[in-house]
Amino acid sequence: MKLISSVWIAVSLTVSSVACMAAETAAAPGAPDLAKGAASFAAVCVACHSVDGNSVITQYPKLAQQHPEYLVKQLQEFKSGKRANAIMLGFSSMLSEEDMRNIAYWVATQKAAPGTASDKDLIAAGQRIYKGGVLERNIPSCSSCHGPNAAGMPSQYPRLVGQHAEYSTNQLNTFRNGERNNNAQMTGVAAKLNDREIKAVVEYIASLK
Repeated sequence: MKLISSVWIAVSLTVSSVACMAAETAAAPGAPDLAKGAASFAAVCVACHSVDGNSVITQYPKLAQQHPEYLVKQLQEFKSGKRANAIMLGFSSMLSEEDMRNIAYWVATQKAAPGTASDKDLIAAGQRIYKGGVLERNIPSCSSCHGPNAAGMPSQYPRLVGQHAEYSTNQLNTFRNGERNNNAQMTGVAAKLNDREIKAVVEYIASLK
């Protein structure tokens, strides 16, 4: 009787393990379809972000070479309303999860265009804040999350290299005033920055190659 029970338990555990593995395999997303991503980007995103993700309209971000995991997260949060933006809500609402992945992974393959800084006098001040923070006001360095070269970190922290100063300024301001609230850490940092510090940091970021 004990032998039968042991066999039954072993079979049950094996069946359960196989079922779990099958469920995980079914739930795992497939490889992104870059051709579909290019087509969807051309249909939905190109007007604001340009044909290769290097927006020439400085109020819209450059998306080329951005971490795809971060882009997917932002599209999901635009669609859910967690990140408030009326324009992006409309566009993201048209996209399925598969569309988002395809677009994000395609635009990540595009080479980012170099940025430009309009106020070179502020670049040095911005570099000090980016790399060292403002210790006397407990403002951490930007590099601690976005990396010493502003390459970012997949999913949570975007690549900042050469990003438009106007776009970066708008985002820091919306974090500071609470309009953008999908990252508590950025809200806390931006709340401590004054206008000149924001301008200096974004000029430094825009100057990076």
